[in-house]
Amino acid sequence: MIVEPTAQEVDHAAVALLRGALVAFPTETVYGLGGDARNDDAVRRIFAAKGRPADHPVIVHLAWPSDLQRWAREVPTGAAALASAFWPGPLTLILPRAHGVSDVVTGGQDSVGLRIPAHPVAHALLTRFVDLGGDGVAAPSANRFGRISATAATHVGEEFGREVELILDGGVCDHGIESTIVSFITGEGVLRRPGAISAADLARVLGYAPLAGSPNAPRASGTLASHYAPRTPSRLMPTEELRRALETTHGASRTVAVLAHALRRPADFGGLWLHAPGDAAGYAHSLYANLRRLDAETAREIWIEAPPDDDSWTAVNDRLRRATHRA
Repeated sequence: MIVEPTAQEVDHAAVALLRGALVAFPTETVYGLGGDARNDDAVRRIFAAKGRPADHPVIVHLAWPSDLQRWAREVPTGAAALASAFWPGPLTLILPRAHGVSDVVTGGQDSVGLRIPAHPVAHALLTRFVDLGGDGVAAPSANRFGRISATAATHVGEEFGREVELILDGGVCDHGIESTIVSFITGEGVLRRPGAISAADLARVLGYAPLAGSPNAPRASGTLASHYAPRTPSRLMPTEELRRALETTHGASRTVAVLAHALRRPADFGGLWLHAPGDAAGYAHSLYANLRRLDAETAREIWIEAPPDDDSWTAVNDRLRRATHRA
């Protein structure tokens, strides 16, 4: 059931979480599918609803920075600096887990992903949950595992229906792609997933550029080779390759749907053509909604014009590479 996030409905959602039910709510990144992170049965319901592998950890959402001590046994200096600079906001920190944090949440690892979202509805829900005696809320993206993330309440309803007790409608998510993830398990910070907070932003706070990867880094959400993927086979194509492909089909094929940002639609093109914003932030904001619309077509393939390959587009290109990955 999709509802307006009134104080009464936020209270309803917090009580439902305490009962072990699932609740979907907006963050500034994407919608989360939430369950009580201290209730193993509730977290298992998240995994079952999403079809998520049990060894794939979920991120725990907290209300206040002071909550961190109950979830992490150690907060390195760099992690504390990033939390101070970017929380609340689209940053997830992977830290050594505190005693009592369940294997169900961490995927069996000795680390836990934590963040404090900035969306006012998420904050209202998390603070009310704590007021009623709760703690953190485990909340991976509110979509089937490996598929396109949800950036609107209607997306969640289409995915889960009655499997979720309540969907708090906070409008369309501001950023539109998932949080930046930085791990602090092996010493210095390791960038596990790019997001709205760029590597340059992180470096300005840390005093060094975070490593782009590490063989010893823990598993993290959204880092599989194939993720965020439409069901329709999809191809990421440089601009000139897409232009030539369209010319080969004489621009008239109804078996192809296109997401472009620089190319203009040929006059004789017969399929669905979506034109994305030309700036990285605008593109990210509309990305998942655009992929969902393209996926709803009866096209044989989705063709996506590759965005520029510069630092401002790193997070968008990461999502597109995973969405179009072919095993």
